Amino acid sequence: MSTKPSRLGSRLLFAAASLAILAACSPEAPKAPEPAAVAALPSDAQTWPTAAVADPAALGFTAEGLAALDARLQKSVADGDVAGMTYILGKGGDIAAFNAFGVQSGDPKTGAPMTKDSMFRIYSMTKPITGVAMMQLYEKGLWQMDDPVSKHVPELAGLKVLSWKDGKPEMKDGKPVLVAASAEPTMKQLMAHTAGYGYGLSGDDPVNNAFRDTAVLASANLEEMIGKIKDIPLIYDPGSRWYYSVGVDIQGYIVQKLSGQKFSEYLKANIFTPLGMNDTSFYVTEANVPRFADVYRWDKDAKALLKNEERPDRPRFTDANRMESGGGGLVSTTHDYARFAQMFLAGKGTLAGNTVLKPETVELMRTNAIGDLRLYSDGTTANPGLPGVGFGMDFAIYDDTSITGQPYGKGTHYWGGAAGTWFWIDPANDLFFVGMIQSMGGARPDGMNFRNESAKLVYEALKPATAAATSAPAEAAKEPAQ
Repeated sequence: MSTKPSRLGSRLLFAAASLAILAACSPEAPKAPEPAAVAALPSDAQTWPTAAVADPAALGFTAEGLAALDARLQKSVADGDVAGMTYILGKGGDIAAFNAFGVQSGDPKTGAPMTKDSMFRIYSMTKPITGVAMMQLYEKGLWQMDDPVSKHVPELAGLKVLSWKDGKPEMKDGKPVLVAASAEPTMKQLMAHTAGYGYGLSGDDPVNNAFRDTAVLASANLEEMIGKIKDIPLIYDPGSRWYYSVGVDIQGYIVQKLSGQKFSEYLKANIFTPLGMNDTSFYVTEANVPRFADVYRWDKDAKALLKNEERPDRPRFTDANRMESGGGGLVSTTHDYARFAQMFLAGKGTLAGNTVLKPETVELMRTNAIGDLRLYSDGTTANPGLPGVGFGMDFAIYDDTSITGQPYGKGTHYWGGAAGTWFWIDPANDLFFVGMIQSMGGARPDGMNFRNESAKLVYEALKPATAAATSAPAEAAKEPAQ
């Protein structure tokens, strides 16, 4: 058999060779562009934040505006509104301002100076941290929003509700009239303060009186706390109104139960260590006592700040065995809370490569969960229930900035603590603010409204083009002074 190619085969070979030569001589076809690398942010560093940038204009702030903010906060110390404070303002993954003023501990005028490393009782700013822990377990499918709370805490099943008439609890033979709840409180309601539980922080009614009389918040541990709550009725029918409650302390118990870990150990392993919040815990170690700020109050008779004494009815913050309150038990620093806030911003659940929540979970947390119901507290003081302010999972939300009269960007979430600490996280402007003071028991007349005045100055310091995301009307609605 002949091995020579046929005439057709020769033509095919010639065509193939010609194509190969043409391909070799032709320029390469354009390749799809490589995905752009994500630029590293300063907040990606494990030690961030340590100091503010040299030029705040690089972050969109005017030096004059930030100087006005500093001057007002320093004046609040000079006037005796507080003995001292620290604050931090972050934007775009960097720090525009980080300062400390006044006294941390001791004599309010001559005591140990406040530092950026000072430690504070953050009280209800504990709540969003507990919320993150809860949402981590939600991501694992360990609970659902519509689950009855009693599914996870059977002791709280079947609680009755106070009967109200003409704005007052109904009484019969010296006892409150109780009625059946329309439905069991749900987990979503628990996280949104619409489950109907009391708290004992205020209110002269049978429910709040029972919280105080049984010292619910001074329980030795979370198990004892649940044992007390199970014998106290609900103050309002679940879902009927927003009422600031012990719900987040109940969440702490649920985290402990569902995770199988002590609450503090869960927080350390799943939030504090991944986020580098190394100074945040439920108690102050002996080594950290020199950094721990004292609490002060304005004495109207002395017309001066005085240091508060420790409450004899509560374990001290130096007691490692004190109850791990998910609603108000943590001690932290400005540095640590800044890392927590930044996790919610550009990272949307991730900081320095460590993910604690999925982006969609972060969005769920900062989505209004209470409809048209109104808040009456901001975690620090009474709040008149401004329209446009909603509540998500363990913090409040400026949900409609066209009617709130506040300068924040839409979707800003915030809360505060009983000793005056406050924060807000503004995704629209990619910024956060954390302020730390320790003030309880009396405020100087005409003293600074820290939340409102600091926010006004921060947004005034933003350059007009940078602040385009805000939409406050000219006449801002007023909130009560802190």
